[in-house]
Amino acid sequence: MAGPTVMSHYHDDPERWRQWFNGLTITSEGSQDGKPVTTITAAVTDQWVVVGGRDKMPRPPLVYIPDVPEVPDDVPGVMESRIHRYDPNGPGRSNEVAADLRLPDFSIADLKPKMSIVRGRSRADTLRLALKSIGGIETFIKKGDRVLLKVNAAFASPQMLSATTHPDIVSELTRLCLDAGAATVFVTDNPINDPNSCFTLSGIADAARGAGARLFLPRDDAFTPFTVPDAKLIRNWPVLYGPLKKINKIIGTAPVKDHHRSGASMIMKNWYGLLGGRRNIFHQDIQTIITELALMIRPTLVILDGTTTMMTNGPTGGSLSDLKATHTMIAGTDQVAVDAFGATLLGKSLNELPFIGMAEAAGIGTADYQSLNPVTAEV
Repeated sequence: MAGPTVMSHYHDDPERWRQWFNGLTITSEGSQDGKPVTTITAAVTDQWVVVGGRDKMPRPPLVYIPDVPEVPDDVPGVMESRIHRYDPNGPGRSNEVAADLRLPDFSIADLKPKMSIVRGRSRADTLRLALKSIGGIETFIKKGDRVLLKVNAAFASPQMLSATTHPDIVSELTRLCLDAGAATVFVTDNPINDPNSCFTLSGIADAARGAGARLFLPRDDAFTPFTVPDAKLIRNWPVLYGPLKKINKIIGTAPVKDHHRSGASMIMKNWYGLLGGRRNIFHQDIQTIITELALMIRPTLVILDGTTTMMTNGPTGGSLSDLKATHTMIAGTDQVAVDAFGATLLGKSLNELPFIGMAEAAGIGTADYQSLNPVTAEV
């Protein structure tokens, strides 16, 4: 028997929706930009479940109701509506079994951990100096390499809100890799919102293509079941393997952001965008999933953009008041150390971000970034 329908909707007329969802308990109301907003947290009966909420950006609630009709035409204020099917058993693992799939270690063999911290206002300038300070891009990218830039394109959000990787990082990294002799540069992510909208509105699509990179948009046949050895969460779970099988180098790049569940979203959290399926189940154990993601991907290089830091209401933000100009670019080979420094831009201790200590304990890197003697500079 088919499960109930899942409807996602975003609206600005709570009274009319109260009438449509007869008997629905609405637990919180407020106003956003002068418009009424309804926040639905939870309502459960034997027949249906409603879960979800709303923050500053239009993230729609998820409504689980058997045989729910299309949104009525006379409901005002409907800005987004999508109908899906709901599996009453909840998010599950793939029924397919991967044929002993293994991801390579993309790091540079026998290269001691390197890290640089550069202060300045221009992303392109600080990025170039950060890379030069750890040996230059040619230390990491050689002639003929096939490079993947794993960006954060999670939201359909303009670059000014700093919720996604900045286009300047994408274009400059692409040019540097191609100048170093890379045969191909791919750019990818599996966004939370519609991929085309996310890559377009963030400016990443134009930046990538304009600099000569190839954009890889996620599609169903690009995901393959994968298990991280000794993991408890990433076991036979769909991973965006399509671009990974095409490359021999990977660079992770992300902005520094607050995160309402994990405490921070930086480099290690950014690998979450390689997961498929209904991955939101992992939010129940988000510190562990971040650690397992860092075990899954051993990158060639990581770039953490702290030019503007999202201090509050992350990871979506939605207001310039959430942001702080911190004018810092961090490059390195140790993703744990880079995230540990990133925590200082957020004003957070390592105790507030357990995934950093967990990653260190798993042998992924060091939380003591000072032990790497990072090169510091200013543009």
